[in-house]
Amino acid sequence: MPKRIQSIRGMHDILPARSRAWQHLEATFRQCFAAYGYHEIRLPIVEPSELFVRSIGEVTDIIEKEMYTFADRNGDSLTLRPEGTASCVRAGIEHGLLHNQQQRLWYAGPMFRHERPQKGRYRQFHQAGAETFGMAGPDIDAELIVMSARLWRHLGLENLRLEINSLGSSAARAAYREKLVEYLSAHELDAESRRRLDDNPLRVLDSKNPEMREVIAGAPSLLDALDDESAAHFEQFRDLLDGAGIVYKTNRRLVRGLDYYSRTVFEWISDDLGAQGTVCAGGRYDRLVEQLGGRATPAAGFAMGLERILDLMDTQSLLPEMPDIYFCVVGPAAARAGLALAERLRDELLEMRLIVNGGDASLKAQLRRADKTGARLALILGEDEIAANTVAIKYLREDRAQQSVALVDSPRLLRQALATAAPLQ
Repeated sequence: MPKRIQSIRGMHDILPARSRAWQHLEATFRQCFAAYGYHEIRLPIVEPSELFVRSIGEVTDIIEKEMYTFADRNGDSLTLRPEGTASCVRAGIEHGLLHNQQQRLWYAGPMFRHERPQKGRYRQFHQAGAETFGMAGPDIDAELIVMSARLWRHLGLENLRLEINSLGSSAARAAYREKLVEYLSAHELDAESRRRLDDNPLRVLDSKNPEMREVIAGAPSLLDALDDESAAHFEQFRDLLDGAGIVYKTNRRLVRGLDYYSRTVFEWISDDLGAQGTVCAGGRYDRLVEQLGGRATPAAGFAMGLERILDLMDTQSLLPEMPDIYFCVVGPAAARAGLALAERLRDELLEMRLIVNGGDASLKAQLRRADKTGARLALILGEDEIAANTVAIKYLREDRAQQSVALVDSPRLLRQALATAAPLQ
């Protein structure tokens, strides 16, 4: 027997039982983005490698270790996208969407990084992101925050905390970088921090090594080194969040290691996910458009990890509901009548989710299937019901008597039954 072929480590199938949750999450963020006037942009999965080298930088873990890069038949270096912002900027420049314009865009899809798979971090993972262009003020920074907060409310997520900071201007950050390197050089660092010291010292502040905690706590604060314009921008940003009733914490150690980031940065974090607790991160990247060959354009956005959000929904028992009704039909006559009745019910109960049994099986077998789907009710239509012009309603999640209702009254009575039926626990 030939050896079975299995999926690549860190790249997972999304099976039907799980796809319901994905569909629910995707429908929710699509609705949320649309409510704020954001338009979808669909981007290629494969891009020229240079796009990510120029945007992310050659001295980052993503470029050095994690990118899936290969040469095509023409000898061009191509890469499976590790993130979405660079692709969005590339598309905006290429199609003339950015200069002297305001854009609110969103995207969603798979990203790829070759790193050690662990919970919440996979080699093929999925992100949804929002990117804005042509707006330099703190109002768009605040809009991104309140939009993401609305998404959490619509999903029912709780215990997410917001942390914010400002990175200031590139000039202020360069001056701060010198002070930071001077401070860090006087302390004992772990191997990863020593490697970052010359090329990306701000990332030392993002170290997760507990042994670095005391060193990081004593480091000079970037907030104390902000230029006047950035300080005013950050103050207005916080005032907007206060006015919107958004609770946040100013985290002076929250940074981004890439040079194109400026001013506002933020993260939504959950303690329910262990080490991989950040579910959404964003900020301003006013220098990236120019860095990729366009004209200088203010920009801000965020990206959220969909697997992490789904894990959080699991932890907080927020999976979407199962089908409302499983329709058991017994015998050829019932199958014929049941098909017509199911269509009538779908016409009159638009919010209802109904599955009609497929294939020939005994009532006992069909009820077992109904139970496995998690449906709250079973409809039963057999020879006796057809003769009496009725249909039976069986409650699957509670100890209530089965009832027989006239076919003509079934939509109205089903609506009432669904309003009181218990869900799957």
